Amino acid sequence: MKRESTGTTRRRKWGATAPTSRVVLFSIAAALVTMALKITAYGFTGSVGLLSDALESSVNLAAALIAFIALVVADRPADRSHAYGHDKAEYFSSGVEGALILVAAILIIYAAVRRFLNPMPLTDLGLGMGIALVASAINFGVSRFMMKKARHYDSIALEADAQHLMTDVWTSAGVVAALAIVAFTPPRWMILDPIVAVLVGLNIIRTGVDLIRRSMAGLMDSSLSDLEIRQVEEAIRAALEPGTGFHGLRTRKSGSRRFVELHVTVPGDISVTRGHDCCERIEAAIAARLPRTSVSTHLEPDDTRPDGDAFRTPG
Repeated sequence: MKRESTGTTRRRKWGATAPTSRVVLFSIAAALVTMALKITAYGFTGSVGLLSDALESSVNLAAALIAFIALVVADRPADRSHAYGHDKAEYFSSGVEGALILVAAILIIYAAVRRFLNPMPLTDLGLGMGIALVASAINFGVSRFMMKKARHYDSIALEADAQHLMTDVWTSAGVVAALAIVAFTPPRWMILDPIVAVLVGLNIIRTGVDLIRRSMAGLMDSSLSDLEIRQVEEAIRAALEPGTGFHGLRTRKSGSRRFVELHVTVPGDISVTRGHDCCERIEAAIAARLPRTSVSTHLEPDDTRPDGDAFRTPG
């Protein structure tokens, strides 16, 4: 007998994650403001470092818009065409954002190499650095807010956007540090401007590759983490009656939703109602440990239980 517990977890999920798309609006607003500030700073100074910072902010805006669309799609309930929901839209968002980060890094390194080969004097560095610091402070605040919400809603799309904003913060910090050195040292130190831009680009590549890797893992239906699997097993064992057991545990994650499947073995002479109640307790125990989890159980008599990965409570 196979049964699946999805209704209550699905309603919790849609209600819990609906605000995620609204959270991204903060990122969109921050990207618009910081992009304008950094372009202004570049206009005053002519710094290729600040130009690279502005380029990354433009990518932030595109990434935030993609994340917003993905989260709106992910919030849709299951339908006939997508019986397991639309949660994987978040992985597409984080993958695209990782790719955009790589594009931004390439553009930054290209601009830096050109400036290295063709040096130009920098002007109004104090004003430019001040504007860049204001933009960086905005990004830092929005990034911390989004990361907190990403952990709360278990959203990889929000986490990707928050990480992207933090790379922008580190970009700005590196650029401002280089410009500060250039402002108070002889002209030969102007070479620091393109060098820092290259280092920033390489650091951004690392972040982009990590986001793409995690996105691919999610699209490939990777299992839950070892910690979460241990939590599932502990919940099952705590809910089992004497003489019952389980085997065939399988897990996967789709966006913020988790899916757990297992076979529950019971003595062959107990009633269907008792077996059903056993499965209910297991599903409730798992949901209590891991919210937004859909549990599918298959009830079978004890005499079919294999010897491999099975667990049985003492009878």
